[in-house]
Amino acid sequence: MPAPSPNILLVGSDNPTTWVIYNHLISEFGLFSALIEEPTSKRILLRNRYRKLGWSNVLGQIAFVALVRPVLIRLGKKRITSILHSHAMEPAAPMTAAVRHVPNINGPAALAAIREAAPAVVIVNGTRILKRETLKAVNATFINTHQGITPRYRGAHGAYWALYEGNPAQCGVTVHVVDEGIDTGNIIAQAVIETGPEDSFVTYPYLQTAAALPLLSKAVRDALAGKLVSKPVSGPSAVWYHPGALQYLRARLRGVR
Repeated sequence: MPAPSPNILLVGSDNPTTWVIYNHLISEFGLFSALIEEPTSKRILLRNRYRKLGWSNVLGQIAFVALVRPVLIRLGKKRITSILHSHAMEPAAPMTAAVRHVPNINGPAALAAIREAAPAVVIVNGTRILKRETLKAVNATFINTHQGITPRYRGAHGAYWALYEGNPAQCGVTVHVVDEGIDTGNIIAQAVIETGPEDSFVTYPYLQTAAALPLLSKAVRDALAGKLVSKPVSGPSAVWYHPGALQYLRARLRGVR
């Protein structure tokens, strides 16, 4: 296998969409390095979420993750497999020494690895918010694939919340430049997805990733060529999180899956 490309670096979390993106870009640009960070501890996540939303909302979200989402995953497994197959997406981590694991993408080990790689383009997927020191560690363009149309659907599960609000015209995905905010960077490209009766909360991310791949490939090519174009975000803006269990079930009664 060829040596990793010095021009591109991926920083991400260990989840299927990260590997779909990584495998897709490798097929286009050749092997390049990836840094995979360990998950944030649940205790820290809960503490931060409580400070923002209060315990009543957090307990509802815990119930959704523990009780509702596993059922959705089981029911959506066949549909997810179909989406992966129809778009030739590979969700498994490749066996390569080009992938390294770090405790925290903003930590000293990650910063040293990013500086050592000295990429021109950094692909971001599913990490915690990147700090200024991380973004300034190298002279590179940081590009993120966000599963929502920004700025209206920042944060998590943008497709679901667009449908929840009866706004299918903004049920989609955004490729954007990364800054220090939560999905607030300049927009490179966006795409709307179409969902069917077989889709749900757990299948939307795969449809969004499939729609994002050609946009992301073009963004990387443009960034490497020094001709990337982006535009500032504008319009109504909000950050979203997991739905609560009862909130999800009530919405499901009106057809929001």
